[in-house]
Amino acid sequence: MSERNKVLAICGSTRSRSTNLNFIEAVASLSIEDFDIAIFSGLAALPHFNPDLDTDTPPAEVAAFRKLLAEVEGVLICTPEYALGAPGTLKNALDWLVSSCELYHKPVALITASTSGAKAHESLLGTLKMIDAEVVEKTQLLISFAKTKVNHQSEITDALTLQAIEELITEFALLMKQKSLV
Repeated sequence: MSERNKVLAICGSTRSRSTNLNFIEAVASLSIEDFDIAIFSGLAALPHFNPDLDTDTPPAEVAAFRKLLAEVEGVLICTPEYALGAPGTLKNALDWLVSSCELYHKPVALITASTSGAKAHESLLGTLKMIDAEVVEKTQLLISFAKTKVNHQSEITDALTLQAIEELITEFALLMKQKSLV
């Protein structure tokens, strides 16, 4: 029997108890048969991206982040939309990955969960595609009015959202399996 795929989850919100963290925890609970999720907690600790520091020995926080990404088979990003765009801390983290290629052809599931979220979702898809992350239509989901669809116990309370999340989990697990066969 093969080892289960490992997924690193990145929450685009730095709030300690955000709606997006609730969604990540819900996905972790719902995907327990499919893959193992570890949540990255160092998003706010990453220094501002500076090409002068993006060398063979980047800042320690960046090196640790890149190492975590290199050790997993997939990445789950769940993020809100701030001011019609991606949160700055999340975009900063992705900027640190442009030259180092940890997301190159790596399966990524992108969930944008916000009041609207369309602009942030579109922006993040562009960034992820530019760095050659493997994001397909079935591993991305836009959840509008997100606060009404998950509770503080990380349970998805909206039936259609639950179904969409379950479908995303299935497709994400399949994508990781296909990548491991190549």
